Amino acid sequence: MALKTVQLQVYIYEGTSGSYTNGDLKYTLQNSTIGDDNNVVFEIAELVRDYLYLTFNDDYLSKTIWVTTVATLLDENNNVFTYGSPVTNTYLATDGYGYFEDGASPELSRNALMTANSIYLPENTAGKLPIYAEGVGKITIDSVDTQITDNDNSNQKIQYVTIPANSSIVQVYDTDDTTLLKTVTVNNVCEPKFTPYKVTFVNKYGAYQDLWFFKKAIESFNVTDEKYKRNTLSNDTATYAKYLGQEQRYNTNATKSITLNTGFINEDNNSTIEELFLSENVWIKYNGDTLPVIPKSKSLTLKTSLNDKMSNYTINFDFAFNKINNVR
Repeated sequence: MALKTVQLQVYIYEGTSGSYTNGDLKYTLQNSTIGDDNNVVFEIAELVRDYLYLTFNDDYLSKTIWVTTVATLLDENNNVFTYGSPVTNTYLATDGYGYFEDGASPELSRNALMTANSIYLPENTAGKLPIYAEGVGKITIDSVDTQITDNDNSNQKIQYVTIPANSSIVQVYDTDDTTLLKTVTVNNVCEPKFTPYKVTFVNKYGAYQDLWFFKKAIESFNVTDEKYKRNTLSNDTATYAKYLGQEQRYNTNATKSITLNTGFINEDNNSTIEELFLSENVWIKYNGDTLPVIPKSKSLTLKTSLNDKMSNYTINFDFAFNKINNVR
């Protein structure tokens, strides 16, 4: 008997791996072989992504879900294979992505969930380092060790290790506690003139990553409105009041923007800037609130130490809401 059709059940859930129930069945898919092919391919990434709800309120919560697929194999007579069916696989899903150069369906980092090897923090300010807990044994920050534990719950898979204020070096070790996987240099910036702004975005690994902007910030807003011409003539007196305008404004609102400057950062942070530009979820810490923003800048020339010596990036953001509250 030859394989003809595969029925795929997709379960999406939180908690521990394999703890799904019938209520977690989100999709039932079916596909058949073509010609002499003996395999069937399902693309479920976009379907799964619908169940990854990314919200952020300066809380750094793990945003991962389990996906279990159960494939039932059928022959040309629509009979279930008695051997090797069903086929069950379980995956951990994050809202990440790979670059073209990474090839098809790449597995991203299993330790530090950050591409750059350096970060910038204001002096006397703590930071966060996202890690994949299952692949990390310990974190060493300036010779102080922190053991990483993983209880296999989806809410523990991505963890955010606190980097104490004024730290210098963060080292990420494998589960054997001896193999060094990544070293992150912490640059503590003294900025006496401008107010630093923290921008948090979802990076390519599906983790929240912070980027601080230290230099000049410029705020602006753009007003939108409509107008109509009204009749101000009084039928009783055949006169009009001069304090009544013929043109009346309505549907007035505005969107606010902010232009930020990173200050001088090293070339290693080009990857951070790229991932910020590609992120669909970005927030700014603004006047004590965490507010959603959208990178308004759509193009950027990446700077290198060879060409530019020192690199300062200027990025414009739109606040992702109207100035006048019209949420209904």
